[in-house]
Amino acid sequence: MQTERPSPRFTDIDLWEPSDVLEAMIGGQFAAVAAVRAALPSIERASLGIEQRLRGNGRLVYAGAGTSGRLAVQDGAELMPTFSWPRDRLLLLIAGGEEAMVRAVEGAEDESEHGAAEVRRNKLDVSDVLIAVAASGTTPFTLACLREARSRGTFTVGIANNRETPIINDADEGIFLDTGAEPIAGSTRMNAGTAQRIALNLLSSLVMIRLGRVYRGMMVDVQSTNIKLEKRKRAMVGYLTGSSDENAREALERTDGNVKLSVLLLYGSDLESARSALERTGGRLRQALDLVGVSKADKRNRGRRNGKVRRALV
Repeated sequence: MQTERPSPRFTDIDLWEPSDVLEAMIGGQFAAVAAVRAALPSIERASLGIEQRLRGNGRLVYAGAGTSGRLAVQDGAELMPTFSWPRDRLLLLIAGGEEAMVRAVEGAEDESEHGAAEVRRNKLDVSDVLIAVAASGTTPFTLACLREARSRGTFTVGIANNRETPIINDADEGIFLDTGAEPIAGSTRMNAGTAQRIALNLLSSLVMIRLGRVYRGMMVDVQSTNIKLEKRKRAMVGYLTGSSDENAREALERTDGNVKLSVLLLYGSDLESARSALERTGGRLRQALDLVGVSKADKRNRGRRNGKVRRALV
């Protein structure tokens, strides 16, 4: 277990000067990034497998315990406001339940039967995806979630920071993040946690891009949860259509804040045709624009960037 092994290099870290401690720890963070880079082929394969299942009505399920569980839950929770991922298609399984998000729940990660029971209770099946995260690669709760899900035909992805561990070997697609020993032995909230966070972010973001929830580098499925995001929606619509702020506002009002529908309306489509085009293209705005007859030249000319819109998007 490399993540648990004390490193001779850091034996006297408590005696070092603060600047040396920080230099050592930031070096570990760079190493975490390098570990994720080495795992990019596995992340790509996992994302394509996830995409295939989620094109239907499958659910995206995250499972973990402790730090790994909190990172997994955070990644999943962020998909709802950022990409409008449906709440009923997201399941977050963390050992110890919601209480474990803010404090350690004694013995929760060792309850393997509870993990398997959660998968059975939620009736995971062949349409679903489960991402299991554990630095050690052996956490009983997380491993039980993964094994039970896979036995039910669910596509499983295992992320761990130790080589040839069950969570990697027993998953349909394993992602090994080789972060090695930690500056503080066993504190996987550091190097291992950083690598997990990056890998999860890359994995889920690529899946959302592949599912058509990003267009021209913009999160066109974003939910409006505050005034800033309302303004950003208007700026996006204006940028993508070359329309005034007032016209963008009116289109968003007509579509209940739906950026994709608003863009289609401002390109001349009626609301019913716009909805139909998005439904037929699986929500992909680029293909929907083609379907309603918007030419590439029109998109290029009307979508020219200007300083006002660029500032509003920041």
